[in-house]
Amino acid sequence: MSITIVFLATIAAIVAWWLSQQRLTAKPWLEEGQISATGASSLPAAKIGLGVFLAVVGSVFALFISAFLMRMDMADWPPLPAPKLLWLNTGVLVSSSMALHSAQLAARRGNIARIRSSLLAGGLLALAFLAGQLAAWRILMAAGYFLATDPAAAFFYVITGLHGLHVLGGLVALGGAADKAWRGVELSQVRLSVELCAMYWHFLLLVWLVFFGLLLLA
Repeated sequence: MSITIVFLATIAAIVAWWLSQQRLTAKPWLEEGQISATGASSLPAAKIGLGVFLAVVGSVFALFISAFLMRMDMADWPPLPAPKLLWLNTGVLVSSSMALHSAQLAARRGNIARIRSSLLAGGLLALAFLAGQLAAWRILMAAGYFLATDPAAAFFYVITGLHGLHVLGGLVALGGAADKAWRGVELSQVRLSVELCAMYWHFLLLVWLVFFGLLLLA
C-alpha cells in the first residue's frame, strides 16, 4: 500500500509540473497581450481540453498500475519474464518523444522543413514502437504466457494494449498536424497542433516509463 501511495504522489507531482509548464500558473495580467478585451485567458481551449483529457486518462492508468502493485504483493503472484525487446521499444518511444519535442521547437521558430521532418520521424518511430510491442506479445505467447495464464500476464497485456491504443490515437492526431504542415496552413495553427501532439507524446512516454519500471521491479 505504501508503494501505491508513493506512486500516486509521484504522478500528482508530475501533473503539477506539467501544468506549470503549460502556463496555467502564470500571471497573464502582467504580460502584454495575454488577456483579451473580455478578460478571458489567452490559453487555447484545445490545450485546456487536452489537459483535462490527460488527467482523466492518467487517472485510468494510475488505477490499473495501482491494482498491479497491490496484486503483486499477494503470495500467489507469479513472476513474468520481461522480454529484452522491451528495452529497445522503450528507447524507440523515447526517440519518438524527442522527435516531437524537436518539432515543437521548430514550430516556435517557424521552421516548416524541420517540423515536417521531425513529425515524420516521430510518426515512424511510434509505428516501430507499436510493432515492437506486438513482437514482445508474440515472444511471451511463444513462452506460454497468455491473457488468461495468470494475473501478471493479464495485467501486462491489458496495460500495454491500452497504452498501444492511445499511441494509435496519437498517430491520428500527428497525421493531422503533419497534413497541416505539408499543406502550408497558417503557422499559428501548425504550431498549436504540434504542441498538442508533443504534450500527448510526452504523456505516453511517462506512462510507459512508469509501467516498464514497475514491470522490471516485479
